[in-house]
Amino acid sequence: MMGMTQPTTTLLSSLAVIAVIMLILWLLGTIRRDVSIVDPFWGAGFVVVAWLATSWHTSLAPRSWLLVGLTTIWGARLALFLLWRNWGHAEDRRYAAMRDHHGPRFWWTSLFTVFLLQAVILWMVALPIQVAVAQNVPTRWGWLDVAGIATWSVGIFFEAVGDWQLARFKLNPANQGRVMDQGLWRFTRHPNYFGDFCVWWGLYGIAAAGGAWFTIWSPLLMSVLLLRISGVRLLEQTIADRRPEYAAYQARTNAFFPGPSVKRTGP
Repeated sequence: MMGMTQPTTTLLSSLAVIAVIMLILWLLGTIRRDVSIVDPFWGAGFVVVAWLATSWHTSLAPRSWLLVGLTTIWGARLALFLLWRNWGHAEDRRYAAMRDHHGPRFWWTSLFTVFLLQAVILWMVALPIQVAVAQNVPTRWGWLDVAGIATWSVGIFFEAVGDWQLARFKLNPANQGRVMDQGLWRFTRHPNYFGDFCVWWGLYGIAAAGGAWFTIWSPLLMSVLLLRISGVRLLEQTIADRRPEYAAYQARTNAFFPGPSVKRTGP
């Protein structure tokens, strides 16, 4: 790719690879009539992008290796968890609703509304990692690195522990239809989403220390998705209908950022 800068080469290559993988997953999902197959790849896709960015260098600066390592830990954990959670289950209700809405056209529209859309979003959210690794600037460690690592650590804790607590809660048949309000779920209704939020702001902080500060709109995009579009808002649209206890849980528990429970004094 003569005439292209290293970041440009990295970004175009990763976009092409992710698009091809999503096309393959779309074909498999169409054959199986289950597009939930895309969910485990969400985390794995970031791992692919991170390691692809390293392939253009003969040696990497320590900060670049740190970004790749932290992304791999986060992405691999999420992918394995979603694969375990979805294994043997029917298509996720979100996709089933989309399938009902589009009818016979869903096999085609899902390529754009599910697979390629997620490919583009994944690629955009991963920009700080891609740019920082592509630039591979060997600058000295500073406060941004420390803040980024600390924020990522808080995020991976909330996400991993929150997922584990909820999974264990659901395994108990006595909890069928009930609301999980213990552990981290006592302080926020969505500890996994809050964890995701922290992970990506943490990775951005490290990437910014490596010269990728201008990619700040990537963690901003992830924040908007988690808070306003595909995260909290989408999940809570129907959950109260399925779990009668959820309205009371909403009244006493923070939606996103952790905090103490609100004690209700009235009836």
